[in-house]
Amino acid sequence: MDLFNYTRRSTHEVNVGCTPLGGENPIRIQSMTNTATKDTEGCVAQSKRIIEAGGEYVRLTTQGVAEAENLKNINMALRAEGIQTPLVADVHFNPRVADVAALYAEKVRINPGNYVDAARTFKHLEYTDEEYAQELQKIANRFIPFLNICKENHTAIRIGVNHGSLSDRIMSRYGDTPEGMVESCMEFLRICVQENFKDVVISIKASNTVVMVRTVRLLAHVMEQEGMDFPLHLGVTEAGDGEDGRIKSAVGIGALLCDGLGDTIRVSLSEAPEAEIPVAKALRDYILQRQGHTYIPGYASDDFDYLHPSRRETVCVKNIGGDHVPVVIGSHFQGEYLLEEQFKPDYLYCGSQLPEHRVPGVPYIIDATAWTGETGTYPAFSSYQTKENEPSMLPFISFCNAPVKFLFVTYATLTEEAIACLKYHPEVVVVSQSNHQNRLGEHRALVHEMMRNGLKNPVVIFQHYNESEKEDFQLKSAADMGALLMDGLVDGIYLHNNAKMDSTLVDATAFNILQAARTRTSKTEYISCPGCGRTLYDLEDTIKRIKAATSHLKGLKIGIMGCIVNGPGEMADADYGYVGAARGKVSLYKKKECIEMNIPAEEAVEKLLQLIKDNGDM
Repeated sequence: MDLFNYTRRSTHEVNVGCTPLGGENPIRIQSMTNTATKDTEGCVAQSKRIIEAGGEYVRLTTQGVAEAENLKNINMALRAEGIQTPLVADVHFNPRVADVAALYAEKVRINPGNYVDAARTFKHLEYTDEEYAQELQKIANRFIPFLNICKENHTAIRIGVNHGSLSDRIMSRYGDTPEGMVESCMEFLRICVQENFKDVVISIKASNTVVMVRTVRLLAHVMEQEGMDFPLHLGVTEAGDGEDGRIKSAVGIGALLCDGLGDTIRVSLSEAPEAEIPVAKALRDYILQRQGHTYIPGYASDDFDYLHPSRRETVCVKNIGGDHVPVVIGSHFQGEYLLEEQFKPDYLYCGSQLPEHRVPGVPYIIDATAWTGETGTYPAFSSYQTKENEPSMLPFISFCNAPVKFLFVTYATLTEEAIACLKYHPEVVVVSQSNHQNRLGEHRALVHEMMRNGLKNPVVIFQHYNESEKEDFQLKSAADMGALLMDGLVDGIYLHNNAKMDSTLVDATAFNILQAARTRTSKTEYISCPGCGRTLYDLEDTIKRIKAATSHLKGLKIGIMGCIVNGPGEMADADYGYVGAARGKVSLYKKKECIEMNIPAEEAVEKLLQLIKDNGDM
């Protein structure tokens, strides 16, 4: 693939009712109801809200045959009102339910982790090659009849792999790895190809954005190697709610969309389903603005592995680069600057207006730990890149004795002179900036050129915006940073918004992006599902109560899951888990261990908080 120039991945068209996807079709938007699927009136009403918001597919959970049968009534009610939006059935654990759902839904989602394999138990099982082959034949024997039903009824399918529900069989052979997730999908895809069934969409999701991005990249690569061009459904599962859920989704989904991957997306928020649609649309429309951009003549470094990226090796300049977490630079131009302890930037850009400048017109970046709110002498220095018809700023690097020196550079101004200077001064921190329509491509091109020339200077990514709305700023900056963070090219992030916006919100967004990409932890992380007809308690109220009591904690991961489908698996790296066990009942986990089962939901939040306290984490 071309790392520097945007183009959508080529896929074949999949027929989903009257709204095909893949091929030349637009990237489709979808959501999922959280009403009980046997409640026809409730499902129809919520489906209409999703559709009115712009949803192009509506998914409903079908945990049993009765729910699958009722899709007929829901479908008929919507069609009677002239609504042709395709319905998607979501099936887990019971292949018989998929057979029935295929009669009444335009698409059926099955989960390879539990379609034939037993539900995940975290047991390590041993298989000989012969036994493993027998298990694959067992899948084929059950899956092919389902494909025949889909052929007869013109029903599409989604093969939906979830990190949280990989089977014990896959885990025993591949472990908890992207390779295992991809193989879980490919086992079913190869059967589809063998049976000449092409109306298939694929998703591979995880609450961990790093796992999700790396796995989808690997899946696209493996499919290409095997001559497949099936469309992709993108989503970060259990992303959470509010700005956390939006930023996390934008980091993961945006990282893939920016590389041309993805034919339909679902932003999974622990909110009303229709609230997901505007977020997904805004994310899609922003990424598509880079279509037809001016060509970027970048050259990939031989040291970079797109499928298995690792952090770029850099020298350590104070607390920037090396093994340090990425730093955050905030902006201070005039007046007071409120530094919140939780989201306190490491450095502040102060412009060139401070009166004590030793070099007139040269902008300063100061150590934020020295900031008192007053002007003074601060231990940091920055220089803009060389500009046309202006004297070179590079000589300043040589005589500046500040402990940290910053050099603002664009890909176009990474000249031979700049490269020579950076080789001689590895202590200089490069600040990469871009005004290009595809800013990701230019940032990538700059860092790759540095790698190709053996430069180990740390790189801070500067992203500037002019957004008046908080959500627009957060989505765009998170989407722009996603792939760069996943590639391991970032030693720092500097966000600036020209429109009037609280500077602390801008700084908090930078920290939240780093946390969403699993590169720097600043606060509690909540792994919470969006809810569906399987949810066994009041999810939104529970999340609010748990957040209110724990949001001040730093570095803790808490899983809040509506049911057992992905519960223990998706929150496997969470410190504590809160999982729906039965109607109105909750089980509590510490790591993967169930500590207490079937607690009444009205008591469960307090018991979770007590569990956290008893273990010294609160």
